[in-house]
Amino acid sequence: MSNLHRQVISTYPTNDDAAPSWYTHGARPEQYPPPGDWRTWLILAGRGWGKTRTGAEWLRDQRDTCPRMAIIAPTFADARDTCVEGESGLLSICKPSEVAKWNRSIGEFEFSNGAQVKLFSGDKPARLRGPQHHAVWFDELAAFQYVQSAWDMAMFGLRLGDNPRAVVTTTPRPLPLIKTLIADAKTHVTRGSTYDNRANLAPAFFEDIVSRYEGTRLGRQELNAELIDDVEGALWTRDVLEANRVTNCPNTVTIVIGVDPKVNAGADSETGIVVAAVGSDGKYYILDDASINDVPERWARQVVSTYHKWRADRVVVERNQGGDMVAAMLRAVDANLPITEVYATKGKYTRAEPISAMYEQGKVKHVGAFPKLEDQLCTWVPGEDSPDRLDAMVWAVTNLIGRVSSYVDFV
Repeated sequence: MSNLHRQVISTYPTNDDAAPSWYTHGARPEQYPPPGDWRTWLILAGRGWGKTRTGAEWLRDQRDTCPRMAIIAPTFADARDTCVEGESGLLSICKPSEVAKWNRSIGEFEFSNGAQVKLFSGDKPARLRGPQHHAVWFDELAAFQYVQSAWDMAMFGLRLGDNPRAVVTTTPRPLPLIKTLIADAKTHVTRGSTYDNRANLAPAFFEDIVSRYEGTRLGRQELNAELIDDVEGALWTRDVLEANRVTNCPNTVTIVIGVDPKVNAGADSETGIVVAAVGSDGKYYILDDASINDVPERWARQVVSTYHKWRADRVVVERNQGGDMVAAMLRAVDANLPITEVYATKGKYTRAEPISAMYEQGKVKHVGAFPKLEDQLCTWVPGEDSPDRLDAMVWAVTNLIGRVSSYVDFV
């Protein structure tokens, strides 16, 4: 194997004595593998609880009995950068003598005893067809784009050895799969909050971040790891979104990019960038959520990149936020970008309610899952400031209705 494909481990301990067993030095009792006859260890915990370290240590602990293992994360980059190369990843926790090789370009890790770990991406579930494993670690399962398909394909391959098992480390979201796993008699559920690991987290994190979100719905989910379902008064529900989830879009009639720009760099928001299309069946399809929290120059490049990636027909931008500056930023990146500027002359509820009704009628579909967009849809209550991804989606679908109603039957 080329040295270019090997991870240099010189930044890690140089002798085995410098890396004692975590289970005897540092792990909290709830981070130990549970006893009993379980098939899935589901760890629902808040940010900073130690989920990554727990998953990595469990995988390391299986190396003598599980020759073929897998790590599946929301993206390949997540699996590589967090689960293997991160501060709590495999390379960081293993003694140098335990690691034979690490090929970061193709995502293959090998322990010195020959046990192998292959990396997979949750947004490419078809890649899980065929491979077989003794053990699988799912990291941030609730953030997968194709969560059910990725889980199903991985489970079909979890069939080697006498007792194949999976560990799931994730911040909870009220997805059907998460609820199913919790209810499964073969699942051992471990719950934890950010506060459990306070001793190992920066004081500034608690002063600035935790104090800001403590007690809020987002804080209850991300910090306390509560499984929070629909919000009373919200225009969308999880059941409606699940009923409208599909795996593909029929031949597209037209594609647009809806943009809700962030013009204030200090604002606690993002630039909403949502891709929507009309299919040949006359229904609307949400194809992508490319929203980004960055300065205008970078989000403008993200919009243009998304436009070309999907070969879209138009970019729809809310003019109320930033006026002429928004179109100018976009055309500085691509002078020929077709832009439609829209004005928020009606209230947010008035714009969003008809689109919500179309979801209920089965006229708007999600191709895959978009966790952050869907969280916004199911938590926004009319009267509050509408979030960025929601606004971008509403602008995109609204524009599609006006552009194609003359030649597509929507009944």
